[in-house]
Amino acid sequence: MNGKPSGQAAPLSGRRLGAAALLLAASVMASRLLGFVREMVLAARVGVGASTDAYYAAFQIPDLLNYLLAGGALAIAFTPLYLRTLQSEGEGAAESLFRTVLGTLGALACVLTAALWVYADRLVDLQFAGFDAATRAETVRLTRIVLPSQVFFIAGGIVRAVLMAHGRFAAQAAAPILYNGAIIAGGLLTGTVEGFAWGALVGAVLGNWVYPVYDARKLGGVGFRLAPLDPRFRVYLWGALPLMLGLSLTTVDEWYERVFGAGLGVGVVAALAFARRLMMAPVAVIGQAVATAALPSLASLHASGRSGELDERLLSTLRMTLALAMVAAAGVAVLATPLVEIVYQRGAFGAADTLRVAPLLALMGWAVPGWVVQQVAVRGFFARGEMWRPMGLGTLLALASLPLYMALGERQGAEGLVVAGVIAININALLTLAWARLRFGGPDLGPLLSTGLRSGVAAGLAALVAAGVQGRVAGPVWADALLAGAAFAGVAIAAGWALGDDVMRSGLRAPWSRWQGRKSEGGAHDEA
Repeated sequence: MNGKPSGQAAPLSGRRLGAAALLLAASVMASRLLGFVREMVLAARVGVGASTDAYYAAFQIPDLLNYLLAGGALAIAFTPLYLRTLQSEGEGAAESLFRTVLGTLGALACVLTAALWVYADRLVDLQFAGFDAATRAETVRLTRIVLPSQVFFIAGGIVRAVLMAHGRFAAQAAAPILYNGAIIAGGLLTGTVEGFAWGALVGAVLGNWVYPVYDARKLGGVGFRLAPLDPRFRVYLWGALPLMLGLSLTTVDEWYERVFGAGLGVGVVAALAFARRLMMAPVAVIGQAVATAALPSLASLHASGRSGELDERLLSTLRMTLALAMVAAAGVAVLATPLVEIVYQRGAFGAADTLRVAPLLALMGWAVPGWVVQQVAVRGFFARGEMWRPMGLGTLLALASLPLYMALGERQGAEGLVVAGVIAININALLTLAWARLRFGGPDLGPLLSTGLRSGVAAGLAALVAAGVQGRVAGPVWADALLAGAAFAGVAIAAGWALGDDVMRSGLRAPWSRWQGRKSEGGAHDEA
């Protein structure tokens, strides 16, 4: 930055945290809707085949670079350190930290990107030996198109972390929307997988770099400093190192599916990817958005020595997100076939492809609670600056689960890979919660278990009713899906209220309370 940030960062109040979470949830929802449009266009133009396999596989090496530089977790690694520096040493020190990390990490990303670009063919051959020669060649070509986007993901992630530390979430909200919009534009303009790849690169530049840098002008602008030996950068590197060296099931689950799926036949990688995109929608809206919004506030509470408040805030967040995740899991499982048919089945994606993808999605739905809880629970460690312990646990579980993926994939094919992921991610979430309880004395797992059981029963009843309703409407699939979805939502709400605890009922009352509040404000304004 070339000036002073405007105002000290402080813990968000519960209301402001909720507003930030809602903004990011709305952004994620909009992004996921665009993502569905993106997948619909890809499915219609290309279908489920070798070219689609190559397209999805092309993101493996860029994802690896992003992972090695902690690109997907930059806010996790950088935010607690930035807030501690800002509160203890002042704005000048925080500004120097920002410029140093941005310049040094950005330069490293450029060097590694160039090296991976040169050796992309060898790396693709190593990872995707199950592809034929033509598919491997197409994977290399697409990899070299999308690979430079990681430079902008990584550098932009640092800028967005600073913005969020100061309570500015607009750039974080806009990034995925611009990214997906550009991919759609590239696909529509060309109708080829190359067009989708070029769109991904353009979207990364616009959403992850141009907009955040523009927004950062209000905090003084963006500056660069290349100083790998700077003490502050070494502190950051030490905090980020476990994220770079460690493994996480939330990352390697998709890697395992791509690598092992490549040897199971043409279209398996694509079918798994299509199912995953639908499964990840509730994970992103419920877990990712809330966890992203909560981290700066939790980190600030820890920096202020308010550990009790941190545990209370974390517990309430976990309870609400778990309740929503249980309902989402049941909904995805029972409505898998109509969802796949509505979103994907057109053009080159036929009824046979729906029959291939829908069972995978139905199984993947049961991983949603584990994904959501893991996203939120691990923030209890990250907010305290503890990176090594959760990443050590994640690495052990990722490696320990590898034989499970291999065995189930070999015996049950693509379905086996999905089941392995469901088992592994839910175990990961449970162990993360248990370790947090042992390590910090919080959050209290009793209320969380109660919320999970109550919401699970409500979701199960809703799924039974929706399954009984499905197929009763003669006509377009969307009409049948609408009826089943309405039945599911109605029973889930009624059962949630009847069986729910205080957190679940509070969540059900929230929309009505907000509407009443706005109505009252409108009436008072009219009277004035």
